[in-house]
Amino acid sequence: MVDKFSYNITTKPSNTLVRTIADFRSDTVTKPTAEMSKIIAAADVGDDVFDDDPSIHLLQDTVAQLAGKEAGLFCASGTMTNQLAIRTHLLQPPYSVVCDTRAHVNSHEAGGIAFHSSAMVIPLMQPDGSHLTAELIEKNWILDDDVHHAPTKLVCLENTLAGRVFPFEEQVKISNLAHANGVKMHLDGARLWNAIVKNGQSLKEACSPFDSVSLCFSKGLGAPIGSVLVGSKEFIKKARHFRKVFGGGWRQAGGLATACLFVLNNHLKNLEVDHANAACLSKEFERLGLSITIPTETNMVWVDFKKYQVTAQDIMDLLAPHGIKVLGGGSTAMRFVCHHQVSREAIEKTVSLIEEYLLQK
Repeated sequence: MVDKFSYNITTKPSNTLVRTIADFRSDTVTKPTAEMSKIIAAADVGDDVFDDDPSIHLLQDTVAQLAGKEAGLFCASGTMTNQLAIRTHLLQPPYSVVCDTRAHVNSHEAGGIAFHSSAMVIPLMQPDGSHLTAELIEKNWILDDDVHHAPTKLVCLENTLAGRVFPFEEQVKISNLAHANGVKMHLDGARLWNAIVKNGQSLKEACSPFDSVSLCFSKGLGAPIGSVLVGSKEFIKKARHFRKVFGGGWRQAGGLATACLFVLNNHLKNLEVDHANAACLSKEFERLGLSITIPTETNMVWVDFKKYQVTAQDIMDLLAPHGIKVLGGGSTAMRFVCHHQVSREAIEKTVSLIEEYLLQK
């Protein structure tokens, strides 16, 4: 008798015509290594909604200790950890949140602050495109109790921002200002790993100005998925409740947590190579007469092809047949992101193809 609940899956995935040799679209595009896959498969798991997954507990406790915080919460994405942090810090509206206008929480989380927390955002930006300062925040936040206003209860910073490292001294100044006025501090540390490697700084020191920090493992470190939110025990307990409200409770996710521990132990030390590769690519673009629009400090290269009247889509179309992926579009400006699966040889190949193309132009 044929089991009616057995299925013979015969459909095969379509063949990829061009083998990918480099993917510069983001540092989120890395594939699990063979060793990582074995570790995921062998992980000790439980049910995280019941809070009894040993691998998740190990990850949360390890990251919290490294960050100098009391507790951690493993979530599916940095968007979730950021939004959970904001919602947990904000108690009773009306209230407002100060952040950089370019910050992920403001521009790339689908209006999450308004949707989840019913909060007003005060987006700020320095005229020179650098990082926020205590002086700029003090001029623009709202601390009074005027009924026309939404008092500022939270400052959100991001490090790195567009690949640039936020000066630690300024973070401390902002933190001192905020805490002196009863305002909480959250850090979107999606690429904080890059910042601490660049600065030679400990994670604990980098997290010290903040009440909560979101740390991503699927960006620079190369895990398949996952971010950890750290803070006080009371804060994380409340955030865990909101995670369930958000639909973020998950079950046997210990394998994913084990992958995060794996990259923390094995990939963090390699970020210096990513930074060196990005610096190499940036210098090569400058040699070609292209404009580097944001200083290359970590693993991101921001370049503009306007001089040659070439668009990002043109570059994408040029590189795609050679197995090199970049983000296209109508603008002449674009971003290249280096990670542990972008080699120096791939960078040299990319530059060679672009140089030949520009010479023809």
